[in-house]
Amino acid sequence: MSEKQWGIKVIKSEGEATRRRLINSGLFDSRLKPHSEGDFLVFPVKNEDKSDGEFFFEKRTEKREPARHELIGGIAVMQEDNPSEAYYLLNSRPVIHTVIYPETPVSGEYRTKDFKVLAGKNTTKTNYVEYNNRFVIDLSVAYFSARLANERQRIVGLMKEKERVLDMFAGVGPFPIILSDKASVIYAGDINPGAVCLMRENIALNRKKNIIPMLADALSLGKILKSHSFDRIIMNLPMTSSEFLDVAFLLCKKGGTIHYYTLQSEEGEMLDILRKYTSGKISERIVRSYSPHQHHAVYDICCE
Repeated sequence: MSEKQWGIKVIKSEGEATRRRLINSGLFDSRLKPHSEGDFLVFPVKNEDKSDGEFFFEKRTEKREPARHELIGGIAVMQEDNPSEAYYLLNSRPVIHTVIYPETPVSGEYRTKDFKVLAGKNTTKTNYVEYNNRFVIDLSVAYFSARLANERQRIVGLMKEKERVLDMFAGVGPFPIILSDKASVIYAGDINPGAVCLMRENIALNRKKNIIPMLADALSLGKILKSHSFDRIIMNLPMTSSEFLDVAFLLCKKGGTIHYYTLQSEEGEMLDILRKYTSGKISERIVRSYSPHQHHAVYDICCE
């Protein structure tokens, strides 16, 4: 749609200087788009006295923020089942090829969700890049959250060179792959066969040589790795990981660190339980908001 408005006509070589002058003086009418007429540019202005007459200008499309979502590679995960908003979101960013909605919460032994495709390609699979590391993700096969990217970098910053690391719930391998450059070896276990297959693919994709993927129940790791001990253990199974604490403390070296992730409503909810295992320092921090009444927290635990 077009609209008649006052305008200033200048030769193209003076276009950028004129645009800046009009914006700085408050004369530029930002509702409308400038246009060219041969060797000239025409800028819409708010004041008739400063204009060269009236011209027709195209109206700018009003932009708005799309609905809240988590972007994982080319997939946008919406919080509401809203197809019309999904198509707006799909068209808002060229990188997005699919918009989905989780029809179920994380559930089952493999920690997966059921998704409904709202717009774009009929897929739950995408490529994802995190700090120059590449991942193949399939959200219907294995849980993954891009919102932990900063947390993974935080752990890298805490590590010393050549640490021995265990990730008890490794999923498709984000923690092991991100931490691998500082580790001597990383054992990465998961009970989900689909997740382990994707993890193996991601290990190869990033040419990591020091990650050992394992298809294993975390409760069995104490027996499988009984001759091993670790400087650092990752426990990112927020909903039910307390039942695996015995195994984690069995495998952690004295002076080593366990990063225990949990969902909680109040700060310090896990301190009494964790104090039964160690007298070492325990620090707590909020990773992110999870729901109106819960947050995702991590306890950094020194094993003494």
